[in-house]
Amino acid sequence: MLVHSPLVGRGTWGPIAADLAEDGYSVAVPDLGGTLSAGPPYHQRQAEVIADSAVGQPALLVGHSGAGPLLATAGVMLGGGVLGYIFVDARLPRPGRSWVDTAPPDLMARLRAAADPQGWLPPWSQWWGEEELTGLLPDPAVRQHFAAGCPRLPLAMFEEIHPPVPGWPGAPGGYLQLSEPYEGEAATAGELGWPVKRELSHHLALLTEPGQVARQVLDLIGQLQRRGGMASGRG
Repeated sequence: MLVHSPLVGRGTWGPIAADLAEDGYSVAVPDLGGTLSAGPPYHQRQAEVIADSAVGQPALLVGHSGAGPLLATAGVMLGGGVLGYIFVDARLPRPGRSWVDTAPPDLMARLRAAADPQGWLPPWSQWWGEEELTGLLPDPAVRQHFAAGCPRLPLAMFEEIHPPVPGWPGAPGGYLQLSEPYEGEAATAGELGWPVKRELSHHLALLTEPGQVARQVLDLIGQLQRRGGMASGRG
């Protein structure tokens, strides 16, 4: 189950989903886009979309970036149906706290200033200068497709307190770091005793280096299988 950050579109997982499917894995990429216009509670709605996408099948939850905290809530909903968790350059769950609580204060001040009177923010792709986005995604077609998939975002989603996750994780976990800002999250994952891989490139390497990222994800899957007896996701 490849879960995209609510701040971007599900297309961020497209190339890797194709690679894993070719390798024989059953892959699903739930779409969280519809949860934004539905209003609060955003976190709960998004976790429900993830859990419902499992369709009663055992699932390995793999989340990128802002999808990280959602994995814990979805995992609690799925109960024993979770095979494991892999966080890819992602925030780790911090129940009882909001995105605002862990974001740099200057960023939040800038976002609040950018919100329109109805409390909507511009798409994530517009938070940064064109030069910075081009540096991450130099291919114009890839960059345009990515930007087109980034939705407008409700400021209230970032201020929402994440619910408790009793019994989490309850299944093996692993972490793949892609960029320097996530070093702290990777270190915390290591302190939890999880396997940690580092393929330092940039935060959107899922789109520019999908083969390398997919290989690291597969390596982590193998490690979780060996450590926790996790069943294979092939077939």
